Amino acid sequence: MVRGLKLQFCTLFYNRSMKKWMLVFLVVLSAVLVLVIGFGNSKPPATDLRQASSHATQLHGMRALLPLPPAPELSKEKVALGKRLFFDKRLSHDNSLACAGCHDFSLGGSDRQAAAVGIGGARGSINTPTVFNAALNFSQFWDGRASSLEEQAAGPVHNPLEMGSNWAEVIAKLNLDSDYRQAFEQLYPQGMRGETIVDAIATYERTLLTPNSPFDRFLGGEKSALTQRQQDGYRHFLDYGCASCHQGVLIGGNMYQRFGVMGDYFRDRPGNRLIQSDLGRFNVTGREEDRHVFKVPSLRNVGITAPYFHDGSVDTLEKAVVIMGRYQLGRELSETDTQAIADFLRTLTGEWEGKILP
Repeated sequence: MVRGLKLQFCTLFYNRSMKKWMLVFLVVLSAVLVLVIGFGNSKPPATDLRQASSHATQLHGMRALLPLPPAPELSKEKVALGKRLFFDKRLSHDNSLACAGCHDFSLGGSDRQAAAVGIGGARGSINTPTVFNAALNFSQFWDGRASSLEEQAAGPVHNPLEMGSNWAEVIAKLNLDSDYRQAFEQLYPQGMRGETIVDAIATYERTLLTPNSPFDRFLGGEKSALTQRQQDGYRHFLDYGCASCHQGVLIGGNMYQRFGVMGDYFRDRPGNRLIQSDLGRFNVTGREEDRHVFKVPSLRNVGITAPYFHDGSVDTLEKAVVIMGRYQLGRELSETDTQAIADFLRTLTGEWEGKILP
């Protein structure tokens, strides 16, 4: 009886001791595994620039620089109608200017002038953004006053400094064309109206994407798509903070920012004279905090769309990089770094209809 009780006690004591030591062993083993796995997953300094880019974007909590998506599959009939309208000068009051007049595909989808020239030689006060990839902007125009491509398309038609017309006048002219009448009747139950005209134009503009730039190919794994200096420029672009505003598929075009975060660009600009368009978002909202705030432009095809900035005041990419470094980042960039960044930006020129844009 006593012997049996001793045996049970010893067994119980042994089991409890084993459980205790087993628990200790498991805790120690878990800690070791955590350390081993942690060291195994820790990455040495990245030698591959794409890894460095990914790390930088994650570290700073911003979206990565992404390749352009393919053009969407849209109604071929609406695209064809929108294309015809885009090139039709009858949208202007004097039948002299089409959308393509200011958005010339041979000039990077812009006009390469400081400010647009409208009917009768009327000159606007702001630089013409490229129409290429505009569908991916989160708003349209430098001041973001249009929330969609449809709103944007209506703007120039009615602007007296651009096309100087109105829908009643435009529709009266287009209705004389039987092909237009038939197309609108087939595609839109409401027929030819202002809203259906801009819908067709916007549908066409959504196809104007320029993918397969050297940078897109680099992001896809083709390391040789960028030279070493272009890769250095990309690294500087990330390290200096350019990507805090210029990121996503457009490398910009998805936020607003003040022009002159680290200095007074408008005070230092030659001439030192403010005009209405310099006020940016303030012209839309009337809020003091929006003074000199603009939509961050996309850097896609920036190498072929000079002159730069909303005022078209800068004629070379290198000068634009220096100004952005000074007034947006508070940096005086060296000539070597400036050239490397500019060379990187030129790798953002994409293809249209299978050919690199000129």
